[in-house]
Amino acid sequence: MTKVIGLTGGIASGKSTISNIFKEVGWPVIDADQTARQVVMPGSLGLAQIVSRFGSQVLQPDGTLDRAALGSMVFDDPQNLSDLDQIEHPLIMAAIDKQLAGLKKQGLPVVVLDVPLLFETGMDQECDLTVLAVVDRKTQLERLMKRDHCSKAAALKRINAQMPLEEKMRRADVTIDNNGSLAQTRLQVAKLVERVSQQK
Repeated sequence: MTKVIGLTGGIASGKSTISNIFKEVGWPVIDADQTARQVVMPGSLGLAQIVSRFGSQVLQPDGTLDRAALGSMVFDDPQNLSDLDQIEHPLIMAAIDKQLAGLKKQGLPVVVLDVPLLFETGMDQECDLTVLAVVDRKTQLERLMKRDHCSKAAALKRINAQMPLEEKMRRADVTIDNNGSLAQTRLQVAKLVERVSQQK
C-alpha cells in the first residue's frame, strides 16, 4: 500500500529544499504549485473561468495568465481572493487526486504531496504522515526579502497572511528544522526516509 506523505511549510521556510531531497531518494513528488500553474494554462477551463470573472486584463499578450495583474486584484481584496480560490481550488484538488491515484495504481511505496496550504485546504486528511519545514521568524523574513526582492513590510504582510507557524507545528507529525546548513537538513530528512522505509 502506498504511504502518502504531506509536505508543507511557511513561505521561505525551505520546503522546496526538502522536496528536492525526497526526489533524490526516489520518492515521487506531486507539487501543488506546479499543478496550480497547469490548471490555468491557455485553453484550460481554469483560465476561461478566471477571465470570465476578472476580465481580459489578467491575460498577457500571448494569452497566458498575467499573475502579477491578477495578484494585484486579489491581494488586498478578500472577495476577489475568495472568488479566485473558488475557481482554482476544486481544479487543483481534482488534478492532484488524479495524479495521486495514478501513482498509487503503480504500487509505489511512497508518494509526497508538496502543498503549501496543506492544513488550510484539509489535504492533510489524505496523508499518512505530515512533514513541516520550519525556520525562525528572523530567518524567514531575511530569506523572503532576499528571494523576492521585497521590503520588510511586504514580506511581513505575506508571512502574517498565512496560518501561524505554531498552529502548523501542533498539527504536523514531523518537523524539519531548516535554520541550519543544507547538511543539517539532509541529515534530518535522511532519518525520516529511513524511518518511513522501515515501516514498510
